[in-house]
Amino acid sequence: ATAPAISQQKIRLAAIFPGTIQDADYNTLGYLALQSVKGDLGIDVAFSERVAVPDAERVMQEYISLGYNVIWSHGAQFNAAALKLAKENPNVVFIIETDSPLADQPSNVWIIDRNFPPGFYVLGAMAAMVTKTGVIGYIGGIDLPFSKAEVNAVLMAIKSYNSSVRLKYVWVGDFNDPVKARSVAETLIASGADILLASVNLGVYGIFEAVQSAPGKVLVTVKYTDKSSMAPNNVITSYIYDFGKALKLVIQEIANGKKSGYYKLKYGTDIYVLFPLKNVPEEISKKAMEIHSKVASGEIEVPFNANITSS
Repeated sequence: ATAPAISQQKIRLAAIFPGTIQDADYNTLGYLALQSVKGDLGIDVAFSERVAVPDAERVMQEYISLGYNVIWSHGAQFNAAALKLAKENPNVVFIIETDSPLADQPSNVWIIDRNFPPGFYVLGAMAAMVTKTGVIGYIGGIDLPFSKAEVNAVLMAIKSYNSSVRLKYVWVGDFNDPVKARSVAETLIASGADILLASVNLGVYGIFEAVQSAPGKVLVTVKYTDKSSMAPNNVITSYIYDFGKALKLVIQEIANGKKSGYYKLKYGTDIYVLFPLKNVPEEISKKAMEIHSKVASGEIEVPFNANITSS
């Protein structure tokens, strides 16, 4: 049966976050988006932080029992639980995050596609032009499809801007372990990498320790928020994410009666590489900005490709 439309006045939105909202990273971005929707649209919101994957279904069900009719799971690790509950609760709308369209998307599920590859193409192009050793390192958290797609975006850029560069990519096994991330970073530095592209969360603090204590100059890029102040002599730029616009649009669509849809974060507005670049020559910053503009306009298309075929 088709459930009645949820009006904006009746929306009660609950969110679950995998970590602390004070991480100055992915979870902070989720919290800021939630507060933006609360302030701009005047709806009732609630959230739970540090939700473990095994607890996700229980926490979301508790919010449903309390009368929350829109549930946002901030993190693809919660998708299995959200999709299960979506089938069991047709009058509740679920907002999930993916990295590509979902086959057989339920009629009460909205998707926010995080669209990671475009920014990593820009970062890869920049790194290929900056490296002096000819070796770039990529540090991921867990070997997942989106992370492989980031690696492929970097490889695509290297092929276009400096095909002699080698990319060494490693997964820490954890997004939030600074000790393991530092160890991986130190290994990459020892193997000749003078630029590290970080795709971790709290693990980035271990990477900062590694680059700051390296015997030679090692530069790094980071993800989600501007962290340049934490390693001002080493950070080149940050790949910035803003979930606020996407969440607001989805909530407005739900208020208008559209209970299912797909929103892909747009490179250049929702997500973007921060300019000007730091710790690199000005001419490289300008060239990288030109590449950024071509990606944002669609002149350069960066596909989602999770099959790594070269390095």
